[in-house]
Amino acid sequence: MGSGEEDTGGGGGGAVRGAVLKALVVVGGVLLLRRLRRSTTRWDHARAVADALSGEKFSREQARKDPDNYFNLRMLTCPATEMVDGSRVLYFEQAFWRSPEKPFRQRLYMVKPCPKEMKCDVELSSYAIRDAEEYKNFCDRPKDQRPQSEEVIADIAEHLTTIHLSRCGRGKRCLYEGSTPPEGFPNNWSGASYCTSDLSIHKNGEVHIWDKGFDDEGNQVWGTKAGPYEFKPAPKSKYDDMFSPLNFSAPLSLEKKLDKAYVIDDQ
Repeated sequence: MGSGEEDTGGGGGGAVRGAVLKALVVVGGVLLLRRLRRSTTRWDHARAVADALSGEKFSREQARKDPDNYFNLRMLTCPATEMVDGSRVLYFEQAFWRSPEKPFRQRLYMVKPCPKEMKCDVELSSYAIRDAEEYKNFCDRPKDQRPQSEEVIADIAEHLTTIHLSRCGRGKRCLYEGSTPPEGFPNNWSGASYCTSDLSIHKNGEVHIWDKGFDDEGNQVWGTKAGPYEFKPAPKSKYDDMFSPLNFSAPLSLEKKLDKAYVIDDQ
């Protein structure tokens, strides 16, 4: 009888100890997971945005459907270097599809996590390039014929804009979306006093960009009014639409529309 009581007590104690240990393991696992998330997720987001921006993309479909508001543009982005703190620097250029060797916009993007005190995931800043001519068709060139890392860092010039991106909520088509602050950033192109940018990165590889310039009174003076440019990943063959009217030189009147529809030089 005494032996039976001892066995019962021991079994109960073992069960309690087992439950306590299991609880400790679960709690410890949760704490470890949280720690890992805090230390890696911010950079994972930055890497995901940098990767999504990279590549060759076109606004071909928009130009075909709505030629009055959109041009068939080529957007090309690729890695340029990486900073000591892990921030990625990308080279970015835009050109008309028919003349990719003559980009009308060139930028260096810096992609890094948002500061911890901000409620966003990724900070995307754009900079002017000190000697932009040296960077034309940077991504199309062999790596040994491009400006090297030290040169790229030295050529990061005037800060132009910063967009704060956040992960899109469930049910949305996008992966990340964000914009510049409402007050925008200084810009004096074509009568503007400031500019704003909206950016969204989609699950199918699309990148939507909406750049607008405003005067002192808040009137939009450049940029599309119909909505953002929708850049879609390049098709397998660039020659699918070789004979499309979109890919031939546009009349002068169409070129002039660019002044209001898109920014050629928004220094």
